[in-house]
Amino acid sequence: MESLQHRKAGPSEAQSLWRRESSKRKRLSRAIAFLLALALGCFAFTRLILDNQRETWVWGKLGNQGSNGWSHESSNRTQYLLGVGKADITGPVVEINMMGYADTKQLGSGLRQRLYSRAFIIGDIEHPEDRFVYLVLDTQSGDTAVRYGILDGINGLGNDFAVYGQHNVAVTGTHSHSGPGAWLNYLLPQITSKGFDKQSYRAIVEGAVLSIQRAHTSLQPGYLTIASTKVLGANINRSLYAYLANPVEERAEYNSSSEDDGSVEKDLTLLKFQRASDGKNTGVLTWFPTHGTSMLGNNTLISGDNKGVAADLFEKSVRGDENVADGFVAGFSQANVGDTSPNVLGAWCEDGTGQQCSFRNSTCADGKSQYCHARGPFFRVKDNGAASCYEVGRRQFQPAKDLYDIADSKGIQIEGSSVKSFHSFQDMSNFSFPLANGSYTHTCPAALGYSFAAGTSDGPGAFDFTQNDPNAPNASPVWRVVSGVIKEPSEEQKRCHFPKPILLDVGEINSPYLWTPNVVDVQVLRVGQFVIIVSPGEATTMAGRRWKEAIHDSASSLALSGSAADPVVVIGGPANSYTHYIATPEEYGIQRYEGASTLYGPYTLNAYINLTLSYLPYLSPASRSQPAPGPFPPDNSNRSLSFITGVVYDGKPLFKSYGDVLTNVKPAYGIGEVVSVTFQGANPRNNLRLEQTYAAVESLDSGTGQWARARDDSDWSLVFKWRKVSEILGTSEVEIVWETEAWARPGQYRIRYYGDSKAVGGTITAFEGISREFVLT
Repeated sequence: MESLQHRKAGPSEAQSLWRRESSKRKRLSRAIAFLLALALGCFAFTRLILDNQRETWVWGKLGNQGSNGWSHESSNRTQYLLGVGKADITGPVVEINMMGYADTKQLGSGLRQRLYSRAFIIGDIEHPEDRFVYLVLDTQSGDTAVRYGILDGINGLGNDFAVYGQHNVAVTGTHSHSGPGAWLNYLLPQITSKGFDKQSYRAIVEGAVLSIQRAHTSLQPGYLTIASTKVLGANINRSLYAYLANPVEERAEYNSSSEDDGSVEKDLTLLKFQRASDGKNTGVLTWFPTHGTSMLGNNTLISGDNKGVAADLFEKSVRGDENVADGFVAGFSQANVGDTSPNVLGAWCEDGTGQQCSFRNSTCADGKSQYCHARGPFFRVKDNGAASCYEVGRRQFQPAKDLYDIADSKGIQIEGSSVKSFHSFQDMSNFSFPLANGSYTHTCPAALGYSFAAGTSDGPGAFDFTQNDPNAPNASPVWRVVSGVIKEPSEEQKRCHFPKPILLDVGEINSPYLWTPNVVDVQVLRVGQFVIIVSPGEATTMAGRRWKEAIHDSASSLALSGSAADPVVVIGGPANSYTHYIATPEEYGIQRYEGASTLYGPYTLNAYINLTLSYLPYLSPASRSQPAPGPFPPDNSNRSLSFITGVVYDGKPLFKSYGDVLTNVKPAYGIGEVVSVTFQGANPRNNLRLEQTYAAVESLDSGTGQWARARDDSDWSLVFKWRKVSEILGTSEVEIVWETEAWARPGQYRIRYYGDSKAVGGTITAFEGISREFVLT
């Protein structure tokens, strides 16, 4: 390890100067904040002695003086307009390529957990036009076409929604690699999905709009509390070799223990929403970085991956609590996720050697990356990552829930009444800006390096590409020819991206339309002292830290919140568009996957920092304007290519009806056993059943004799699987599996299937199937 550290290049003069200046500003701002806090504390203590009748937010016994244990008779806490909403965005669960691993063979075959859009609205009570929407979608990322569609959909809701627009709507993805694809705006991610699918796209757009509509309808005055905690065992750094290229002294600032050595962020930040009228909690929004790659590349069941698990567990854990409002929403957003992995046991060679993958380039004994696979907590369970996914989700949920329970007493109150946001588009193909030393540099048209094709230990690439391939890639010379045929980069482009060897010069290809974005979203949101950087790319651990530190220091000096409160800064994304990765210049020089996927050259991070800092004054309380919108990116949703075949017709064997049971359940099962039933099915693409279900477990109430729904396909334990039997005849089967939980109640149950068949000519008819009854003991 020591020899590796010695070979790292040190920071450039510009970066060192920026860091020293940043450190000085940080120490000065902290000293000023301390003195102000001391003065305010002395003043408050004096007032308390002089007037003990003036008491705010008195702590009382839980349930006696307000449903949260607080007295609401008198309060000086800042109130905001708060709203939360949730809606179904589950697209086609079969026959569509899944988005994330870029594997053409990974076609959806069913559903493990429904996908959702969770909307959070925060507004200024005195100036209600000042508000923002933060969306958390169970998708791989935000997207340009999706965001255009959402804005158009909001615009169609009427005058009440005219307040929402480009400047104040942030569309983030949880970065799940387990959702259907074919909805992104640019050609490169469309290639593996055989183009663009309107059904997949519309499910996301319409569900997101519905979640915003529900959040808007729920708006009322409330309070915000921020708190943080450590989350252990839910992430590791999958590119530690690149991370170690960052300066030793910088890394040392974040190395606090063997469990929290700084190589990834372990802090989870939680924002708690509380209704002022009765003190009931309406939602939480969290930020924590870990990739949505717990479900492996061979998984074909749709889910929200570990973030979807965490959100579902949280929402169910508070259901029925007396201090929780109906419609409580829990959002688990990504942070500086770029080099993180949920596969916390590390990367190992699945080639029989029992060896760990090469630390430098994640290869195995054959010198290739295909056998190098990262392992989740339960990697030995042969379920395509499901057990590990659930566990990593639980490891995020439980600390978040524990923090939520003590947030009122341990958290920080958001204060400063103003709510602000800005948004602008920036063409990054040649953006010139100054570095800290006064010299100018510029970004480059988007390009991807050879190590991009190598993938990561979470999902290795194909052929003979490897990570850590700067300057002279060792991939087959055939790929240099292929790269040149697609688009030979100019010498200027090569110099601009150096030391990245360019495999795909995607930013300079516009046939039949752009392959990747050159125009990016620049957006920051603020409520009181809380600031959200909305990142269109996956910032690495250290890149996110530098970005947050720069915003924190500038927000402090500008006194953006209008109070003495120290700014709290988080980074959320990938959002609005998908611009791949944002690595530090030092990590870029190593050219592992993250550096090779940093689109706009070695100074990509510096450019993002420069842009957000330049626009930060628009977040001041007195600001009443927005920056120039910049060059709008194209919306390719109506011009994208598509080679995806729709459902032609469904068929069924002679003497069979849709919904007939082909293989029935057993009469009895023990808790913990797997219940399974197979039906004569039809293609689920005929009806996405949004806000509904394909499958349900029903329980019998012995007292009334009535059947009630106990599970549906939003539950992790109820799995819906579809299989095409005959392409020519159009026949298919559906298997519904209930993995009975340890906490399941004994009783009498049955399983119901909801389907829709398509006849020749296009008529779609709904049907149902039902298993026989069985006993769970």
